Amino acid sequence: MKTDRITLLQNRLAENNKDTFALFALAKEYEKINDPQRAIALYLQLKDVDENYLGLYFHLGKSYENQQLTKNALETYRQGMECAKKLGDFHALSELQNAFQNLSLEQDF
Repeated sequence: MKTDRITLLQNRLAENNKDTFALFALAKEYEKINDPQRAIALYLQLKDVDENYLGLYFHLGKSYENQQLTKNALETYRQGMECAKKLGDFHALSELQNAFQNLSLEQDF
């Protein structure tokens, strides 16, 4: 189901395929309509455009978790933690550490 917002964001990306806001927002829209493959692809495209876009790591990790791709999720969280440390964003670091630890603990059970 394609929404007006999806169409708007796709048009924006057609004008500039490196628009980080549009990539992130479009990935979130695909999450909302339960199309995780497209969401993951967009997060990965965003990562290629700007690996310092911190929000992508948490949401990409969660998308992987929801698809039972645990190794991918853990690696994504780890990469995000490294990026957050590099950028000095301790709030993002804390969120990514919590996601990483929670998923790691789940794997131990």
